[in-house]
Amino acid sequence: VYLVESGGGLVQPGGSLRLSCAASGFTFNTYAMSWVRQAPGKGLEWVSFINGGGATTNYADSVKGRFTISRDNAKNTVYLQMNSLKPEDTAVYYCNAVRGFNLYWGQGTQVTVSS
Repeated sequence: VYLVESGGGLVQPGGSLRLSCAASGFTFNTYAMSWVRQAPGKGLEWVSFINGGGATTNYADSVKGRFTISRDNAKNTVYLQMNSLKPEDTAVYYCNAVRGFNLYWGQGTQVTVSS
């Protein structure tokens, strides 16, 4: 099983980034996907969720209205479009896949929001 995040980087406040998480080794469209982040010196913070079919999404209050999660089951990829980025969005962003007792994590991608 592999989950590989990409798309992170350095962006100025107010800017945008699109994260991708490419999955392999499991039946992607049967797994719910989430994005979770960890800011420097802090614990894990759940960011967003999407169900296997893509019809149901949910967001943390801290990102609601600025971030959009989506998935392309034909490409086995989940995305996180991040707009109006703030310095407090600086973190390592991880994607995970869950179905029942199965939980898989990616290695993370760094997002830094700074002028």
